[in-house]
This record gives sequence, C-alpha cells and structure tokens, in this order.
Amino acid sequence: MAHGGRLAGVTDIDWDAPWFEPWREPGERVVRRMADGHALHDALNGEDTAPIGFVEQAALPPGEPYERYVCNSKSCPVREGLHDFFNGLCWLALPRVKQRLNALQAEQIALAGVGSARGPVRDAITLFDENGALLDAPDALWDALRARDWQRLFVTLRPLWTHARVLVVGHALLEKLAQPRKALTAHVWDSPCSLASRADVDEWLAGQLTAERLRAKPFTPLPVLGIPGWSAGNEDLSFYDDPRVFRPSPRRT
Repeated sequence: MAHGGRLAGVTDIDWDAPWFEPWREPGERVVRRMADGHALHDALNGEDTAPIGFVEQAALPPGEPYERYVCNSKSCPVREGLHDFFNGLCWLALPRVKQRLNALQAEQIALAGVGSARGPVRDAITLFDENGALLDAPDALWDALRARDWQRLFVTLRPLWTHARVLVVGHALLEKLAQPRKALTAHVWDSPCSLASRADVDEWLAGQLTAERLRAKPFTPLPVLGIPGWSAGNEDLSFYDDPRVFRPSPRRT
C-alpha cells in the first residue's frame, strides 16, 4: 500500500475531540510511527502493552474465524485504516477487556461453531466491542438515561454533566466519530463505574464480562452527540427535539 494510503484518515484525527482525548497519547505515537513508514501492525507493536501481537491481515488463514485465530495464536490481524487503528488502540489501553471479549468469542465458537447466525452471546460481544461506551455519572443522570428521558437527561439535568465522564470503548464507534454525525449512538454498559484510572476500568470491566451477563444485553443507548460539550449544535436545546435520534423508551410510549 502506498505511504499516503496507509496514512489515510489517521493524520486527520482531531485528538482534541472529547471522545478521542483519552486515546490521544498512544494514538499519536502510533501515527508518528506510521508517518515514518511503518505499517499499522508494526506501529501498534511499537507500544508493547497488548497481550497479543499485531500481524498483517494476510496472516489470517483462509476460512479460519478471526476470533479463534486471535485467541489461539495470540496474534491480531490488522488491515490498514481507521477501523483497525482504533481496534489496536483498544487492545493497548484495555488489554484485559479485549482479551476477555476475545476469549468469550472463542468459547462460543467452540460450543456452537460458526454458522449463519452468531447467537445472542456473540451478538452482544460484537455490539459492545464495536459500539460500546462506559459512563461515570451521578445517579440522577443514570436514572434519566435508563428511562430514555432525553429532556431530563440533557436539558433539566444539564448542569450535572460537569460531574460526568464518558469513555467510548467501541472501535467502530471511534472510527465513525472521526466524521461525527448526530445519529451516532453508543451502547453504554448498564452499570456505573469510575473512570478515574484506565487500569481500574480495565480490571473492573473485564470482571463484568460473562456469557450470562452478555446474553441479557446489558446496554443502554446513548446518542453521544447529545452529551453537553460534545457538539456545538446541542447548545441550542432544540437539538434534542429530533425524534429520529432521541427516541422515547418503548416503556414510555
């Protein structure tokens, strides 16, 4: 791949954006290695903090399920581009979480094989791995979020967001946030947690991840551009009057 193609997208990341800021330090180092001519998998290996190594996509044998290959070989195939760039950053920063998600995927493949349908546990793992987020917030915000009471969450309780933090951990959502649009919605792990320490987050969340818990899909949707400070547009409170994005809970209709 040409040098410019390898860097497509990664040099345009706005690390000052609130969703990217937690990933800034390792992300900028990886981008610098790529700018020096390294392929993405080599640039990620330069961090040396993941429990797996990164290899080029061609290392994945034909017909071998990706998740099983990662689990058995301790190697993660990487394609150039933002999607696998952010997946790699998640492996670097949340190694226990990523290893646990991968192990659960491999266990489910061992139990049921690979068919046309993934099954509820694998579906939930994929949903969270691709689109997940964590929320550290006062109880009142959690209550409004679970009720999908968007006016209360984002308007009435708006001052409480100064005491809240959100960490996007889904690599596909991080990729999409490189070009943010109003409808982007995270699936928040439906348990409050402290985001004070990345190592503590990694240990806590890895302990939460069980097949039983995931089968129940313990997620709550959160339109992330509605978070105060995450979009200049939401300073006009009519931003939240869009029912295509801020949908009421089925229990409230």
